[in-house]
Amino acid sequence: MSHASGGPEIEQLIQLLSRLPGLGPRSARRAVLHLIKKKEQLMVPLSAALDRAVEAVKVCQTCGNIDTISPCTICADPRRAESGLLIVVEDVADLWALERAGVGPVRYHVLGGVLSPLDGVGPDDLSIDALARRAADYSEIVIGVNATVEGQTTAHYITDRLAGTGVKVTRLAHGVPVGGELDYLDEGTLAQALKARTSF
Repeated sequence: MSHASGGPEIEQLIQLLSRLPGLGPRSARRAVLHLIKKKEQLMVPLSAALDRAVEAVKVCQTCGNIDTISPCTICADPRRAESGLLIVVEDVADLWALERAGVGPVRYHVLGGVLSPLDGVGPDDLSIDALARRAADYSEIVIGVNATVEGQTTAHYITDRLAGTGVKVTRLAHGVPVGGELDYLDEGTLAQALKARTSF
């Protein structure tokens, strides 16, 4: 049984922070203590930044990215249209990961998840219709969903849905990661790497 170690405001802050991914009650408690100790340097600016974010953050009506404008900065960049490449991802976190990796001047489409009948997520719950409407504007659509059963099911559904558009549909390669050692990889990864082998 956990005991309250501060007033209701402190306990509420701990409870709210513990809901964040990667933070449990203990980590949230440590974070709150740190914020309180650095009240002027951290807590006050963080509170102000959160207030501004609540007012300013928008979901891009074109691609589903999160930004302070809609269309977002990526969609508004005319250089990105020239590549003719649209990368489909499950979530905004995947989009940000690809941007950090510097994949080039491409555009994105955020699905908002993957098909999962067990969780009650069907095609109407994802932005697949919007993707189909955007498809004609691109020469290639890269499906960049995770290599899970649900991700692959979603990829196949999208491929079938885009079959009549004439747009080239590809997917991200799967296999041996850069710096990976074969002995440490699982059998599925090794089998996929062999199937997706390329010329040297």
